[in-house]
Amino acid sequence: QVQVAESGGDSVQAGGSLRLSCVVSGYTDVNNICMGWFRQAPGEARKGISTIDVDGTTNYTDSVKGRFTISKDNAKNTLYLQMNDLKLDDTGKYYCGTSILGCRHLKVWGQGTPVTVSS
Repeated sequence: QVQVAESGGDSVQAGGSLRLSCVVSGYTDVNNICMGWFRQAPGEARKGISTIDVDGTTNYTDSVKGRFTISKDNAKNTLYLQMNDLKLDDTGKYYCGTSILGCRHLKVWGQGTPVTVSS
């Protein structure tokens, strides 16, 4: 059974930085899965913001390009999201997702970690 544990969320002022982590378990080999991050802002639907594929290819939604960096450590079964120059609109709960079927089929398993950006 797949399990994830997201962490690293906090309250931060605009312009600050945070690094989110997601420890993944339940896969034989995390080298063969796509992983990604989602964000759910208050009162809005959850949206994908970044993915990293099995070959290391990364993708970002426009609003975070140049500010966020997704990475993974396969040896530690851990996905990261480095978030710099945080803006008020980055506030929300962040979830990690995984899939063996490709980055278009990510599934969220955990409870997320909250990020609050204030002015």
